[in-house]
Amino acid sequence: MRQLALPFPVRHWLTGATLVHGAANAEATAWLAHPGTWPTHRLALHGPAGSGKTHLLHAFAERHAGILLPGLALRHLIGLPHTGPIAIDDADLTPEPETLLHLLNAAAEARIPLLLAARTPPATWPIPLPDLASRLRATTIARLTLPDDPMLAALLATLAAQHQIHLDPQIQTYLLARLPRDAATLREAACRLDRASLASGRRVTRAIAAGVLADLGAGGGSEASEEDRKQAVLF
Repeated sequence: MRQLALPFPVRHWLTGATLVHGAANAEATAWLAHPGTWPTHRLALHGPAGSGKTHLLHAFAERHAGILLPGLALRHLIGLPHTGPIAIDDADLTPEPETLLHLLNAAAEARIPLLLAARTPPATWPIPLPDLASRLRATTIARLTLPDDPMLAALLATLAAQHQIHLDPQIQTYLLARLPRDAATLREAACRLDRASLASGRRVTRAIAAGVLADLGAGGGSEASEEDRKQAVLF
């Protein structure tokens, strides 16, 4: 009997509980655990897309009762937006440098931890304000790299458990060898595996995994028969 996979999203996956620790984020997590030790009360995370910056910002805000804002939302800021720690994602995309400068100054004066994140270190951002540029150059930085194999395996296992699906070790190895090496794609794969398993009424098989890989454009779909592909259809 086939089951209808209703579109109930798994919420709040970007939490401390789902954060996987490893060499790629060791420096950042060490700093984030103790915001009171940040020089000038500021820290900037930088790393390529898929390195986990946004996940770390969510986990930081959750752990320290902070607030997370996108850089593009920093407009016409008057006063501090929060009385606790503040995290800014894509801080280099702030449309108003004056607003970011005001935020840095106000947070430092109030001794509130301010966490910034971007793909590149603050010293390389195209900042037209000399005062802001100098403050950003003085900000402590922590570099993130892309997750290594053990981190990716742990993340996929965590996401599968969150969806209450069981992945045989052989299927997990099969998926990890073919999926792009970033957290967002692994999350999407876990969602699709869950829906495909429910729709087919079966556990996650190699054929279902191959169908999900094909739908994600990650390869591996040629190993599934037409009947297998039909059973791996996502609703």
